[in-house]
Amino acid sequence: MVLPNDPSTSANNPAESTAANPSFPSSPPNAIPPRRSSTGQSSANLASYATTPMPTSSKSPVLRAVPETDWISRAASVSNHNHRARTHTHNHNHSLSSHHHRRHHSLGAATSFTVTMQPPPPPDPSRYATSDLDFTRKAWPEEKDKVVTGPFDYLFAHPGKDFRAQLIQAFNAWLQVPQSSLDVITKVVGMLHTASLLIDDVEDSSSLRRGLPVAHNIFGVAQTINSANYIYFCALQELQKLQNPKAISIYAEELVHLHRGQGMDLFWRDTLTCPTEEDYLEMVGNKTGGLFRLGIRLMQAESASATTCVDLVNIMGLIFQISDDYLNLSSQKYTDNKGMCEDLTEGKFSFPIIHSIRSDPANLQLLNILGQKTSDVEVKRFAVARMESTGSFDYTKQVVGVLVARARKLADDIDEGRGLSKYVHLILDKMVI
Repeated sequence: MVLPNDPSTSANNPAESTAANPSFPSSPPNAIPPRRSSTGQSSANLASYATTPMPTSSKSPVLRAVPETDWISRAASVSNHNHRARTHTHNHNHSLSSHHHRRHHSLGAATSFTVTMQPPPPPDPSRYATSDLDFTRKAWPEEKDKVVTGPFDYLFAHPGKDFRAQLIQAFNAWLQVPQSSLDVITKVVGMLHTASLLIDDVEDSSSLRRGLPVAHNIFGVAQTINSANYIYFCALQELQKLQNPKAISIYAEELVHLHRGQGMDLFWRDTLTCPTEEDYLEMVGNKTGGLFRLGIRLMQAESASATTCVDLVNIMGLIFQISDDYLNLSSQKYTDNKGMCEDLTEGKFSFPIIHSIRSDPANLQLLNILGQKTSDVEVKRFAVARMESTGSFDYTKQVVGVLVARARKLADDIDEGRGLSKYVHLILDKMVI
């Protein structure tokens, strides 16, 4: 601890140090500021305490004068450091300035290059005065055709049961259509069937078809509708290969029937109107039976045989649709391919649903469920239980059984003992529920 006015050493007296060494500066670099007490009083105010004798410290003093060579060399070091810092800053700024100059020069060159570029001359509009603008005479490129047929090709690549082709082969045992004509008819029916499914899935807001996402969820609604319509007319062009004037009339008549049936089906669904069984069967005869009937009528037009098979194919169309209605509400396989009880989600009045609603008109539960277009599994199970309680599934099976028996009898009548009806019987065996 350093005490004021300690006579033991001259180092504690700045005045004496200065007198002893005239070269010592009056303001050393580490001068001690005036000391203050904890009360804020300076050392001058405490002079009275200096007169009190204090014991002399046996230790050497803590503070000593800094030699001149130390603080002069330190000042020179600081000066050199500052000089180097200024030099570095100058060089850095010079480097940035040079970089900026080079970049400015580069940008200027690029700008100059861009300005000198000239746009291509505009096309000459006078070329349209003589160029061939009848594009329909040019061949339609395959890559463009694939764009239009994309949704159709997608569904066609995943075939279903191919029931209609089997039906054509079974009836050909009686009609004996030339193979070239049969190939055209089979192709046309397949095209129309696939195209109609594209439209059905859009109109029914379906999610699955044959266990896969529906085409319109991949290609879009507009492109899917256009693709289906395009195939309708491509099928008509294909049909012209038969060179049979009856074929075009048959085609037009059955497509009219198909759209009439579809229109009624949509009307009942969208207005929540429950049809009678007779109205429903008429709709099925037009819609589902239309494509069945189209194939058989075209075969009869190309056949040398006078055999008439329209009545039989009409009944088989009814059997097919009613069986499909039954399976939609009860089959696990159908659930895997299209979803559980998809007809309920679509709000569709199928054969078992119509029977259940009309068996108890006062009970509006099932009608309200159709109106909800529900996807709720528990609600669907409740609806199925409701139909079971009204005996609708049993009734549907009985109706199918009656129609199958009637179809078998008609097939045997057409066959007249030739043994050719067995092919139709094999198909009917698959339709029994």
